[in-house]
Parts: sequence; C-alpha cells; structure tokens
Amino acid sequence: MAQDYGLSSGAKVTIHDLLYGLMLCSGNDAAVALAEEIGGSIEKFAELMNKKAEQLNLKDTHFVTPHGLDKEEHYTTAYELACLTDYALKIEKFAQIVKTQNYTITINGQPKQIHNTNELLGNLSGVYGVKTGFTNGANRCLVTATRRNNMDIICVVLGADTKKYRTSDSIKLIEYAFKNYEMVNIEDIIRKNVDRWCRENKIFIIKGIDNILNIKIGDIKYKTYPLKKWETDDIYLQISCESNVNAPISYGQKIGEVIVLNNENMLFSVDLIAEKNVEKKHIIDYYIDILRNFCSYVDF
Repeated sequence: MAQDYGLSSGAKVTIHDLLYGLMLCSGNDAAVALAEEIGGSIEKFAELMNKKAEQLNLKDTHFVTPHGLDKEEHYTTAYELACLTDYALKIEKFAQIVKTQNYTITINGQPKQIHNTNELLGNLSGVYGVKTGFTNGANRCLVTATRRNNMDIICVVLGADTKKYRTSDSIKLIEYAFKNYEMVNIEDIIRKNVDRWCRENKIFIIKGIDNILNIKIGDIKYKTYPLKKWETDDIYLQISCESNVNAPISYGQKIGEVIVLNNENMLFSVDLIAEKNVEKKHIIDYYIDILRNFCSYVDF
C-alpha cells in the first residue's frame, strides 16, 4: 500500500467504493476502514486473514496489518502471493476491480476520480490486473495477471529499487513465459491413454457378484498444464492398477492411479476409481452359479 485515498473521520462511503479505493490506488485508509467493518478491529481482521491463509495452505505467509505496511510479523513470499492472487481472481468482484483503469467513487456525496496504479494495465498485451505495492522494507512490488490465447500467467516482482525496474522486470518475465511455454491438454492425453489401457487390460473381481470391474478416471487436478514448447512431446503416463480386486467394492473406491510425467519429472497423479458398487457374493449366489454351470452341461 502506498497512500491514503481521501477518507476522514465520519466520512460516508460505500464498501463497494472502499474496495475500489483499496485496489486501484492503494488506499491505506480504505484498508483500515474495511478491516474494522468486517473484523471489528484490525487485530480481529488479521486473524481472519491468517485463517484464510491457512485454508489456502500458505505456510510462509502471516498477516498483521490489512494494508501491508511493514511489520516484523507481516510477511509472505512471491510464490504464495501468486497462489493468493490465483484464488482471488476466481472471485468475480475482485477480478472486475483489478482490471479497472479509472473509476469514480463517492465520499460524503462528492464524486472523486481515482486511477489504477498498475502501470502495465492497458499498456501490455493481455494484462488484466492485479496490484502494485511499495513499502520501505519491500521496495517496489508488482503482481501482474496476463492472458494470451489460452494461457494465463501470474507474475510477481518484489524488491525492485525503482518503478522503472519493477516495470521492466515484470515485462521481461511475462514475455519470457509466453515465448517459451504453452498450455498442453493433459486431460485429453490422460483419457486417451486410460481408454486404451482399459481395452487391453481387465480387472477381475474376487468373490464379487460381477466378475469384471469397470474403472473410470477420478478428478483431474490440472486439465491443462504449462510446459516448455520443446518438451510438449515428452509427456508419458505410468498406469498402475491391481489386476485382481476383492469384493465388496464401493463406487468411487480407488483402484489404481495414473502418474503424469514429463522428462521423468512427475507432474501430478490421478486416481483410477471403481465405476459402480460391486457386492460380495453370498452363499446363495454360489449355489446359483453351481446350478447355472450344471444346466449348461446337461441337456434336458
């Protein structure tokens, strides 16, 4: 955060406008007003922020202030800022605010024009947010979200000595990413390979009502995945699955997994799960099987 955006004691302003003042022009006073309204106090709001950080598995992030001004126990990392940004951009209101270049807010019934401090917004192809920052301890910082074709990236630059370096470093990183990486349809690769594997392999059910188990692919964490352009043909899968499974079997039960690798580096794994429930045979089922076998061999 860098400044105040014009609030005074007793000022009347909507939460909607406070959010714009917070995100467009780094309003420290807007951050405090929002924190006190939502949490009851800065300290209580910081507790809420830290609970959210814990939910998002941000292990190297801890909040003390709502505006980010320097405090010894207030810290994060570039990677976790990117994770937090990715989460926030899924919130429609947040995404709308951070891509706004100019906005008119109203304080005590009086209009005031504010401008986004993100110097890349509107000046670099595909940029749609997110936030500038400055403190004496952190120096010039910028988190940028950019979309080109079917690929989104989040770029984080921290500790730049000047705004000029912050801008140029961000541009270099963004252009490098789009020049060297592309999105690969990992989901399509997984489904084609698993379908072929299922045609060539059978999973037998021991002591089950059914003899053959049909499996399907569980949740795919990454349907597309960014890879270096010269490595997109180096994706392969390792499919591991039991050939015999004991009944009973529950729908969704993990039967095996698919490990997705690129140049021998594991990217992620996907569970292979049972497509339906399979009950264990009871004694009457064995009698029925014996009777069926007998009838198939005896000509009445």
